[in-house]
Amino acid sequence: MGCRSVNESSFKPQATGAAFSATLVEQLKAEIVRKLAYSLGKNPTVAQAHDWLTAGILAARDHIVDVWHRTTRESYETGRKRVYYLSLEFLIGRSFADALNNLGLTGPMTQAMRELGVDLTAIETLEPDAALGNGGLGRLAACYMEAMASTGVPALGYGIRYDHGLFKQRIDGGKQVEVPEDWLSFRNPWEFERRESAYKIGFGGTVVSTDTPGEVVWTPGETVFAVAYDTPILGWRGHDATTLRLWRARAMHPLSLDAFNQGDLIGAVAERNRAEAISKVLYPNDSTPAGQELRLRQEYFFTSASLQDLVRRHYRQFGTLSSLPDKVAIQLNDTHPALAVAELMRLLIDQHGLQWEEAWPLTQGAISYTNHTLLPEALETWPVALMERLLPRHMQIIFGINARFLDGVRRSAGGENADLSKLSIIDESHGRRVRMAHLAFIGSHTVNGVSALHSALMQETVFAPLNAVFPGRITNVTNGITPRRWLLGANPGLTQLISDVCGEDISDDIEKIRGLTSKVGDASVQERAAAIRQENKRRLAQVIRQETGVVVDPAALFDVQIKRIHEYKRQLLNILETIALYDAMRAEPYRDWAPRLKIFAGKAASNYGTAKLIINLINDVASVVNNDITTRDRLKVVFLPNYNVSLAEVIIPAADLSEQISTAGMEASGTGNMKFALNGAITIGTLDGANIEIGERVGEKNIFIFGKTAEQVEEARRNPRPTREVIEATPHLEGVLDAVAGGSYSPRDPGRYAGLIDSLRANDWFMVLNDFESYRLAQRRVDTLWGDQAKWWKISLTNTAHCGWFSADRAIREYAERIWHVPAGYAAKG
Repeated sequence: MGCRSVNESSFKPQATGAAFSATLVEQLKAEIVRKLAYSLGKNPTVAQAHDWLTAGILAARDHIVDVWHRTTRESYETGRKRVYYLSLEFLIGRSFADALNNLGLTGPMTQAMRELGVDLTAIETLEPDAALGNGGLGRLAACYMEAMASTGVPALGYGIRYDHGLFKQRIDGGKQVEVPEDWLSFRNPWEFERRESAYKIGFGGTVVSTDTPGEVVWTPGETVFAVAYDTPILGWRGHDATTLRLWRARAMHPLSLDAFNQGDLIGAVAERNRAEAISKVLYPNDSTPAGQELRLRQEYFFTSASLQDLVRRHYRQFGTLSSLPDKVAIQLNDTHPALAVAELMRLLIDQHGLQWEEAWPLTQGAISYTNHTLLPEALETWPVALMERLLPRHMQIIFGINARFLDGVRRSAGGENADLSKLSIIDESHGRRVRMAHLAFIGSHTVNGVSALHSALMQETVFAPLNAVFPGRITNVTNGITPRRWLLGANPGLTQLISDVCGEDISDDIEKIRGLTSKVGDASVQERAAAIRQENKRRLAQVIRQETGVVVDPAALFDVQIKRIHEYKRQLLNILETIALYDAMRAEPYRDWAPRLKIFAGKAASNYGTAKLIINLINDVASVVNNDITTRDRLKVVFLPNYNVSLAEVIIPAADLSEQISTAGMEASGTGNMKFALNGAITIGTLDGANIEIGERVGEKNIFIFGKTAEQVEEARRNPRPTREVIEATPHLEGVLDAVAGGSYSPRDPGRYAGLIDSLRANDWFMVLNDFESYRLAQRRVDTLWGDQAKWWKISLTNTAHCGWFSADRAIREYAERIWHVPAGYAAKG
């Protein structure tokens, strides 16, 4: 039975309550049963829940494939410029519900499954989260792939098909334990393996010059295959689809038969194991030399495969490489794919015979780079010795790029006064290391930050020397999110309310939610919004009880911080203030305290000891607070394990307060802050990243800002105030620090947190102590506002009404117009 595309006239977001035809339902039923029989070999009478899920996905996929093939064909026939988005992470999450929503098939599929005796909502939860990312970087990449499809930007995303991805987090005795994430255990029904699209990736070996001047030959000592797996990413209303191409590592010779026959069973598969380790897990622990080498192998593996693929595609279509910048836009999502600069030069020079002077403008004209961090430790560098051993030809090219660049600076006006050591791609001050951010910057035509503050700080701090050489190269594109997923999909109740007020076409133009502004003070609208939030909180309360055993009151203020655990994100500040609140509640039990539930979730890098200790502290504090009869009805603390996209989709619609409390100047943008605000959570945060832009749009009275600004943080670091003075001048703080350091929250291991507190007392680099009192007072303002529910809901609805601008579609249009020069194909703004 062939599958046709659903008529565009039937594409209606389920949130609008659009009707659908009985014919469509019957068609879907037939498709599902056919997939069950001929793709899975199952009879409906014996099919299990996972079989029905897979059959449903395959049926939906067929509809997507029709759009995907048309999009690909039209892109090829018109010769439009195409975007190639290189990212080490794509945090996709579950795809079934999202795909049905974009196809307009949620209602029909629900009805079809019901008539087949299956609960669609129940089986949707069986779909594993695609474990291909860690946090905001990967989620942003996933949002942008969908947004490019929704706005008609021809695009192909490149990454790694990790067998296990990021680890699954388990909490044992309050501590994080990492276990493998088996997201592929039931295979991935969305993908298509492309064995014909396989490329050789070389490592090590020798580089020798030939008799032809300037010509060299790299003979790798080790070669692996990169095999492509394609997943179609559908845009809103099924207008277009992009391709996510992920690479899996395979050995050239999977089995050494000689070794096997000699009884060396381990040695027989050694080459296979070494090759496949490349695509085994996301972010292997790089605290060891072996782990560091594996990380570099991963980055080159996917970058080389992607560049080989796009160059081959371009040459096959156009027959020349001279048009590369006119037809190809390569976007580097952070520095992980920065080797693209050297790899593209290698392909152009070594494989296609171009001269350096021809290859360099093509490379620089095709590549642009998104910076995501100002943290020095997060700006990747690699030892020159490791690079020379693993990628000898690339190291030669990097030396060549650097020499020509520095020579050009010397020859330029005023170049004799330039500090070349700060401009050089090679950092000579720390044992000779390759600065990957410098390589990406010099090899790109445009470099962008991801919020207004971040882009300004890039020019003033880490890239100040390069910005002086290339004025105007740095620009800003503030991050965006996909409202179709984070509002229409995750919060249908609020979506229906907004649709009733602003019109059903908010799904096509999310900025029309500004129409809600006129109703933020309407008591009936506020009551309805509160009832929707309450239902979302009840749903989350069930998850909390299931995952942690803690029973929580949905009527309490849900205070949420969900993000990667890191010192600059300051979960430590949050939990220390929670202890201060706990102490105050015990000291004054007669006060009318606002009931509060503190919700934490997030993973710590496996080799980040301090972050893992902070998780332990949060759980230890929870054990004490949740079992104290004097406060258990007013304050509870929970840490939800294994934070992922699906969990976020439950947490965010239930949040009352959004914790965005990073040290000012250290969070590039954030996207969680946008998701929370769009769903009506009120932000408590610093003037950092996109918090500033959220505040500008929702109004300074509708957001809780505290703490030092980025400029004040920089000044405090230049001229630090003794922490002893800070502590003595801050009420409540010393008692909190003493209690933690003394073992009050870890009585079986009294010294567990002594080192953590000692390091805080010695150096308040992340301004935990300096911002403590400002944060505590801001939290008390939150309490006061919570006591005035009419005002709370007015502010909550105001946040929702003014956050439509933070759409990934808007961000993609800015990339397309100002960086990629690829006109968007559609006017959708959802």
